[in-house]
Amino acid sequence: MRISVAADERTGVADALVDELRMRGHEPLLHGALNDEERDDWAWASEAAARDVAEGRAEQGIVACWTGTGASIAANKVTGVRAALCVDAETARGARKWNDANVLALSLRITSQAVLTEILDGWFAGEASTDPADLANIEHVDEI
Repeated sequence: MRISVAADERTGVADALVDELRMRGHEPLLHGALNDEERDDWAWASEAAARDVAEGRAEQGIVACWTGTGASIAANKVTGVRAALCVDAETARGARKWNDANVLALSLRITSQAVLTEILDGWFAGEASTDPADLANIEHVDEI
């Protein structure tokens, strides 16, 4: 799967995230501090990754900054993106299931290598719910 990845700095698990995705057989598209030719500020980097998802260049995205909050806010400004800030595997699994999240947001400050692996396991194991109530919520969010 092609996954757009952005980080505003190469600290914490930023590089490990790219390595982990490649190890899982995914093709990362790199933005921000992960790409020497791009602006590395969180707003610009996260927007670039989110646009890859919204415009079909990537199936999913992962954005990261120190807290993960700014990256998730910036990604969510892009129409068609549902970014979820996840700090554990169950939140990641739920974000995929109930929110049909297509962009994972991570904190470079609190995400350890072990937790990163668990979050990615949960994220990739999750599938969007087909329950009518869940679908209605997703549709309503898109309309807001």
